[in-house]
Amino acid sequence: MSGNRTIYLPLGGAGEIGMNAYVYGYGKPGEEELILVDLGVTFPDMDTSPGVDLIFPDIAWLAERKDRLKAIFITHAHEDHVGGVGHLWERLGAPVYARAFTANIARRKMDEHGLKPEYVQTASAWPETIEVGPFTVGFLPISHSIPESSALVIDTPDGRFVHTGDFKIDLTPVVGEAFDRALWEDVAKTGVKALICDSTNVFSAHEGRSEATVGPEIERLLSEAKGMVVATTFASNVARLKTLAEAGKRAGRSVVLLGRAMRRMVEAAVETGVLRDFPATVPIEEAGQIPRENLMLIVTGSQGERRAASAQLARGKHHGIEIGDGDLFLFSSKTIPGNERGVIRIINMLSERGVDVVDDSAGRYHVSGHANRPDLEAMQDITDPQMVVPMHGEHRHLREHTKMAQARGRQGVLAVNGTMVDLSGNEPKVVDFVETGRTYLDGSIKVGALDGVVRDRIRMALNGHATVTLVLDEEDEPLGDPWVDLMGLPETGRSRQPLTEVLEESAAAALGRAGKKVLKDDDALEEALRRAVRNGAQDEIGKKPEVTVVVSRLS
Repeated sequence: MSGNRTIYLPLGGAGEIGMNAYVYGYGKPGEEELILVDLGVTFPDMDTSPGVDLIFPDIAWLAERKDRLKAIFITHAHEDHVGGVGHLWERLGAPVYARAFTANIARRKMDEHGLKPEYVQTASAWPETIEVGPFTVGFLPISHSIPESSALVIDTPDGRFVHTGDFKIDLTPVVGEAFDRALWEDVAKTGVKALICDSTNVFSAHEGRSEATVGPEIERLLSEAKGMVVATTFASNVARLKTLAEAGKRAGRSVVLLGRAMRRMVEAAVETGVLRDFPATVPIEEAGQIPRENLMLIVTGSQGERRAASAQLARGKHHGIEIGDGDLFLFSSKTIPGNERGVIRIINMLSERGVDVVDDSAGRYHVSGHANRPDLEAMQDITDPQMVVPMHGEHRHLREHTKMAQARGRQGVLAVNGTMVDLSGNEPKVVDFVETGRTYLDGSIKVGALDGVVRDRIRMALNGHATVTLVLDEEDEPLGDPWVDLMGLPETGRSRQPLTEVLEESAAAALGRAGKKVLKDDDALEEALRRAVRNGAQDEIGKKPEVTVVVSRLS
């Protein structure tokens, strides 16, 4: 026995969809050399993270061991896999490896944060490999909804591990590499110790559809459209962008790409050679000169994002273009759970303008980029792993995937974020738990989930806010009564008196009850005023606001 082990540790993406970050290590316990697979983000919502711009995995555990981190490998260019690179790289400092298209996106992100793009190195596809420490890593092409997606073949002294990344088995993906079963069988013939596998669609029992099946349905829809056509999809789904643009051209329409993220993805795909023969597009500045029945816009905002082109059009004019009665709006996308309200809001706004909205509720205009259950079963059959470690999914997905693997006679382990698993032996063993969480990008500052910033913001949003101001003289005597300023609270309550005046009376009464000892103690005085205002508000409006007390003393 060497005393070494291979570990797997998800810091993000296991127990949630998004924010992917997976650590692998090899060596003596506590001394393992490490690699990181993916460094992604997830997106905020007003219910749980109001005002936040982005959410990252908490990488504190890994940052503390950066001297042992040999490399970062990015499987593909979706934001939940590459979006954290520019924001978090300085805390890790390891070289980043990715295939050409993904590397192009990663370099742009590094450049946006003032980091040298050369920290990102372009890797070739399998069978070429990269050696870092005890690991030999290869990028194995796999089909997904973005070009040059790759699984990772990770060889260690303990055996071969295959990390699928996001995938589906698609033989006609339109853009990018088709799934090559023979190649995968060749990789697996030497034996796969563990398959670390995408779990997103484990509950979808039907066969997955190919990207190539979407085009004819979209063409049929466009051929019947009378006015202007606007279509939205994921900006990163280059294959769908091509499908939409080609359908528009065949329908005799001029095509406009609207949205910075979308144009950036198309540019990166063209620059790296993964996208060829993309139909010519028209600048938005010229769109106003084209008859509406001859115009098609392909826009960002498929998930209801407030600042994206879809929302801008739904609210009124955008770049001089106005959508209205008789026009068609197509959602060629799936609504990610949690985004339903934003999407429905846009649909209703469009409906109010007389726009005909078509979504994918019938399953005709979008196909998922993730493997359905039959594809997951096929992947297990192809790789024949000794162990299966589900990742990329909510807890229910990971649990179901684990049960599926075990039912098919394989070892399975449910490892959510922070669960360290030893994959060295004949069965996976949970050996440790690491504290994990979230880091918020709030404006230009990163704050921890436990810092209280977002929690306080939620409490203010739910309860409103009152500021109590009091001035004391040199003898610790009040100079007049305290006054109250309110935000996010009604003007009157039960008494039908102005709420400000009611709360000022409550504060003044508390001040009158305070003795000399309290008046000399800022903490005690602030607490007495805070309690009085909260209780006064509870009696008046049935709600206790957040209260800030400002005590000024004249010297």
